[in-house]
Amino acid sequence: MGAKTKKSAVWDHFVLEKDMVRCNMCNTLLKYCGGTSTMKYHLDNRHRNMGLRSKKASWRRAVSAGEITHKQTLPLTSSLTDEQKHQFYALLGDVELTLLFKASVHGYDATTFHQCCDRQGPTLLVAQNKSGFMFGGYTSVEYAQSEQYIADEEAFLFNFQGKIPVCIKVNSGHHARLDDSGGPSFGQQLNFCYDNKPLVCNQEGYSYSFNTETLYGNDTELCECEVYKVKKFSLVSFGEKQWRNMLWTTRRREELVELIKNFKPLDASVNRVQILLIGPVGAGKSSFFNSINSIFTGHVTNKAMAGSSSTSLTTQFRTYQVKDGRKGKPLPLVLCDTMGLEEQSGAGMDIEDIGSILQGLIPDRYTFNPVAPYQLNEQKSSRSTSLEQKIHCVVYVIDATKISLMSSKLEEKLAVLRRKLNLIPVPQIVLMTKVDEACPLVEEDIQKVYVSSYIKTKVQEVSSRLGVPVSCVLPVKNYSQELELNLSCDVLLLTALQQMLRFADDYFDDISPMQGNS
Repeated sequence: MGAKTKKSAVWDHFVLEKDMVRCNMCNTLLKYCGGTSTMKYHLDNRHRNMGLRSKKASWRRAVSAGEITHKQTLPLTSSLTDEQKHQFYALLGDVELTLLFKASVHGYDATTFHQCCDRQGPTLLVAQNKSGFMFGGYTSVEYAQSEQYIADEEAFLFNFQGKIPVCIKVNSGHHARLDDSGGPSFGQQLNFCYDNKPLVCNQEGYSYSFNTETLYGNDTELCECEVYKVKKFSLVSFGEKQWRNMLWTTRRREELVELIKNFKPLDASVNRVQILLIGPVGAGKSSFFNSINSIFTGHVTNKAMAGSSSTSLTTQFRTYQVKDGRKGKPLPLVLCDTMGLEEQSGAGMDIEDIGSILQGLIPDRYTFNPVAPYQLNEQKSSRSTSLEQKIHCVVYVIDATKISLMSSKLEEKLAVLRRKLNLIPVPQIVLMTKVDEACPLVEEDIQKVYVSSYIKTKVQEVSSRLGVPVSCVLPVKNYSQELELNLSCDVLLLTALQQMLRFADDYFDDISPMQGNS
């Protein structure tokens, strides 16, 4: 029988817990990989007064003994794949990512985190839990333990479950994080390495709007937490050419304005195209009308109630005409605004009501009842509606920052709606809003929207999830905080509106044989 192996003295200070070890002195949890080198490194960093050998000697001895390889010493090894890094590059722009902190090596410890990450400039935190979720956040303001609330408009949370990360920007008017001596946190809501343990803790707050189930599957146990230094290079073009042709000129804007003003529906019995806006709460349906109205009024307007809320601000069915100037003639279109769709049963827009709207049965200013669809009385139900009263184009309004975080319940609601609409020949378009919030480079310059590979992947993702062709997904930026009109925003918005009118003409062309036979 072989000689009994002597247990290292390091174990006097640690307790083994499954695949982790816990420090008896500070309660820190470390990943256990079979050797004691990580524990020695922790003792040398956190408990130097114990008289243990120096950090340099510990690591040299560990390498010599074969307990740890040179590859495991700094620089640390990133857990991100090349494809995942590529997606972060597309999101953050022309940057270099350098791994500063790796919890499975350094421990889930706030002090060590700050030793590695303070005064390093912008950082990206990437965490993974045992359910396989990858999520985290970005801050452009460096960690400094200043004990100050940090205002950072560039900060965001993200979820990386699919092929691309989806961002959740910090809410306007709220601080991005508290720069204290604790572990990394965002808005005092999402706390990583909580209590020096491999945990993420969500607390009530208002800085970020997210669902814990879709963000990290409600699994609070982390198996990794990495923090990267984000070094930004000069913002140069990140694509050689636009993936959709677009002219960003004043002349093009004026051409679009004239085309829309002079549009005449293909069916002579229709004077105005009826466009129905459908989408989740806060996606930008009312804001789209306000933006189109602003362009033709000549300044930013807010005629339809729009804003941020957890429930729909629109509670009535509204039909909005757009005039050519305040005292001008109405344009040949009507934008129909609806209550927002919500994932809960008995909340938000009732799918049955949409069928009544499509047939032109629901009047303007009708107040929706989420638990009971619109009911026709016998007198009205016997009347047939004219083609002009019906909907000629349906537009799904989807927030670009929330596509990947769309709940399964809401996605199923949209799928049910799609199946109903597919039985009718009415055309369908997707309006992808908030592209500036989804991509920081587009936020700097709207004209980069059709150069951004990230926006292109978002267009492809919404196309796949909603089952519409890529050519039917139109990125836009609504007017939300601006006081003056912007040429680039106008061109995107007017191009989208022109496509809706073209699709409506396709509808008239499609039903004309049926009209002739009726």
